Amino acid sequence: MDPVTFADFKKVELRVAKVVSVENHPNADKLYVVKIDVGGVEKQIVAGLRPFMGPERLVGKQVIVVNNMTPTPIRGVESNGMLLAVQSGTEVNLVVPDKESIVGSEVR
Repeated sequence: MDPVTFADFKKVELRVAKVVSVENHPNADKLYVVKIDVGGVEKQIVAGLRPFMGPERLVGKQVIVVNNMTPTPIRGVESNGMLLAVQSGTEVNLVVPDKESIVGSEVR
């Protein structure tokens, strides 16, 4: 992978978001359509978490998201960000604040 400059990294806006709802993607078995609150702004993200966790593990959870991604259709559903997760072997874990944070807070 090519190195990323500090200037490139500064372009990425990471925010604390709260998962509002999770639905199965209508056109993909491995994807969820996730509605999130990012400080009073509701967004929709398509996330490939379905094989790893049920909706009950996500709804109401604070997560870290890339908030300033260009909207992208994924299998016909628009995604307006990226939810961060870590894959370790066959397990996937969400990237979350270590304690409750104000929704919409910037990750530094």
